[in-house]
Amino acid sequence: MRKIIHCDCDCFYASVELRDDPSLQGRPVAVGGAADRRGVVATCNYEARAFGIHSAMPTASAMRRCPELIVLTPRMEKYREVALQIREIFGRYTSEIEPLSLDEAYLDVSNCSDFQGSATRIAQAIRRQVREEVGITISAGVAPNKFLAKVASDWDKPDGLTVITPAQVDEFVLGLPVKKIHGVGKVMAARMAEHEIYSCADLRVRSLEELLTLFGKFGHQLYDYARGIDERLVKPHRERKSLSVETTFAQDLVGVDAAKAAVSDLFVELEKRLIRAGDKRFSGAFVKLKSADFRQTTIDRRHDGELSLALFEGLLEGAWPRMAAALRLIGIGVRFSAKEEQTEKSVLPYFREEQLDLFSDLD
Repeated sequence: MRKIIHCDCDCFYASVELRDDPSLQGRPVAVGGAADRRGVVATCNYEARAFGIHSAMPTASAMRRCPELIVLTPRMEKYREVALQIREIFGRYTSEIEPLSLDEAYLDVSNCSDFQGSATRIAQAIRRQVREEVGITISAGVAPNKFLAKVASDWDKPDGLTVITPAQVDEFVLGLPVKKIHGVGKVMAARMAEHEIYSCADLRVRSLEELLTLFGKFGHQLYDYARGIDERLVKPHRERKSLSVETTFAQDLVGVDAAKAAVSDLFVELEKRLIRAGDKRFSGAFVKLKSADFRQTTIDRRHDGELSLALFEGLLEGAWPRMAAALRLIGIGVRFSAKEEQTEKSVLPYFREEQLDLFSDLD
């Protein structure tokens, strides 16, 4: 039986800021972009969450909900430095570490001999060492597989530890709401509710064929998850599946010519990041647009040749009629061939939440 720990730092960016400036303790704090530059909240502490503030919320909306909100500019280099410290602590117990983001990772401790092989005691030690050596808190979930470990790490946040033993799996899963399943968002949960599916117990009475009909290939995962099954291995080395750059404009962009000029700037940055990514084969290219009223569209084209500005301008022209409106965001990117599995996103020039491969620049 595998022993998996899912570790998730509590309000990571905000926790680092509060650690470095204790005067912020007890006050609502968010890390993100400025309201006057259409920034968004990357993360916030629990005092801010009490006002209904959450990640990806426009900073301007967050300020309206909480005028006393303290919004701090992100310090990505500092966060990477802290992430490196945390990874070093993980590495004391296992080399089987699968990063998910800067503040989150799976650990397979099945072969760890520390604490007589007790995954629970290993998780306790990791949490204690992160608190004492790094100065922030981390929540953890311990379970026989990745699905349950991730659910468990979120069960008692912040600064919590939840353990699901093999003997507890069946009972735990039967009472698990479907909204706790990774990949089931508000839209999917609403679709499930239409079919009177609210918990894993409800999923379990449906056949695999029925779940595939209702939810497509995701039905396979739902069928297994409802039985506490997840055969995915912890993968220490993950390669990129795609790479993209995008920008949110301080003022809405009007007209296709202005949009093309923005794509030209983005193409320069994309080329720089592709050079850093190394020699990879392309399988496609795409352009993403978001309108001033938050409608979004993406146009994707198979492409395995050389990249050019003309390629992305053509994609933009194809996507433009779908919007026919002022734009607040443009993004461009490429997809890699099958061997690459990890996505990297760069946000320019105004900060939105940066989806970074955990410790990608630290190995």
